[in-house]
Amino acid sequence: MEIRQDDPKGAHVTELLTHHLRELQEVMAQHAFALDASGLSVPGVTFWTAWNNDVLAGFGAMKELDPEHGEVKSMRAAPAARGTGVGRAMLRHIIAEARKRGYRWLSLETGTATLHAPAIALYRSAGFLSCDAFADYRPSLHNQFFRLDLSLA
Repeated sequence: MEIRQDDPKGAHVTELLTHHLRELQEVMAQHAFALDASGLSVPGVTFWTAWNNDVLAGFGAMKELDPEHGEVKSMRAAPAARGTGVGRAMLRHIIAEARKRGYRWLSLETGTATLHAPAIALYRSAGFLSCDAFADYRPSLHNQFFRLDLSLA
């Protein structure tokens, strides 16, 4: 699997990103905070795609909240790539990049619907712990928050 920095507005990303946003809107409505291609293209957000040969397997992004704090944004495995390790590979990549940038913390917001269970298990297995809402998020029954202390081994 190859992970590379990419353009979230690229035609090769459109279908998977549209699927991602539509699915989240269906289960979270106004509590879905996933970024669209424009939001993933702003300064301070880095976007990556994961590839199995020449097939898009997934994507992920990281947003800088401040010089010591990053946020995992919009991770998604392509439906055909679920269960192949693409999510774990992308999360490892994002964590490594956060450490390289010198962040102390890496946070994320995700949903509480059943479809989020595999992602939550992945985040917990990587050491993320539940935390309070951060940045501009407001807690609801539809979302939950996690944080990884990057100063730990």
